[in-house]
Amino acid sequence: MTLLLSRTDVERLLAPQLCIDAVEDALRQLALGRVPAPGILAMHHGEGGFHVKASFLTMNGRTYLAAKLNANFPGNPQRGLPTIQGAVILADAQDGRPLAIMDSISITALRTAAASAVAAKYLARAQCDTLLVCGCGGQARAQLAALLEVRRPRRTLAYDRDPQRAEAFCRASGAEPSRALADAARSSDIIVTCTTATRYFLTREMVRPGTFIAAVGADNENKQEIDPALMANAKVVTDLTQQARAIGDLHHAIEAGTMSAADVHAELAEVVAGRKAGRTSPEEITVFDSTGTGLQDVAAAIAVYRRAVDQKEGNEFHIGN
Repeated sequence: MTLLLSRTDVERLLAPQLCIDAVEDALRQLALGRVPAPGILAMHHGEGGFHVKASFLTMNGRTYLAAKLNANFPGNPQRGLPTIQGAVILADAQDGRPLAIMDSISITALRTAAASAVAAKYLARAQCDTLLVCGCGGQARAQLAALLEVRRPRRTLAYDRDPQRAEAFCRASGAEPSRALADAARSSDIIVTCTTATRYFLTREMVRPGTFIAAVGADNENKQEIDPALMANAKVVTDLTQQARAIGDLHHAIEAGTMSAADVHAELAEVVAGRKAGRTSPEEITVFDSTGTGLQDVAAAIAVYRRAVDQKEGNEFHIGN
């Protein structure tokens, strides 16, 4: 029997802290060599593209595999469609049984936000006065909710190049809209960038000492949010360095000649497991280059599936005879 879980089901079952805990535990297992590195396949077509991310993960003695097929078409909002859409298949890795098929929009948003929160836990200063969200699209709400689980800013700012979208996000979240990105960035202790930008907009001059940046938007080689000079002047932690050097802001910094892959301080899993240091100075600028991994997907999918089974949620159906 396979469970079918809608976006509403996933969002109801996967609370931010549950997802953060699941992703943090998966990262620790990766660093300790208990799971293989996740895999990715990417293919482009027309104005968009597709990627498949897959990973194994063992939870409570049971090994699972999740494979996520996502489509990313930046022009879709003009068609009345989501930019990112797709599905996650969760299977029992011992016998291949498909356990669940679930919406990938919610899984992607929630696990990406959870990874940012885990990074902030280890790389942001404990005291946070101001948090800035850059980009008020589909990812922003999840990012803010997850970050508020690990830090308690006095003030939250939001910036989007579409002021109406920023104002709508602020009405829903309680954040303050900002029309001046540079001023907002200079006053912030934590900055999360979750945009579809293809040219960097956050520069070295905008960021004060001690800032933590979660750079979320660059999930293909054509996207960029962070100035290569800023990357070169920061302690950079990736989710997967090999992947970030191909598609993340690290990729653009390498192409610009400001840094190499060897300049990366650590992968987040190494920091979580204590194999590499997190923040070591209140003055250092830290950047989490987040490109998204199948390990995060499988961690989130397992958490959703287990909650659904416990609470008897979702629709059951048979695949095959």
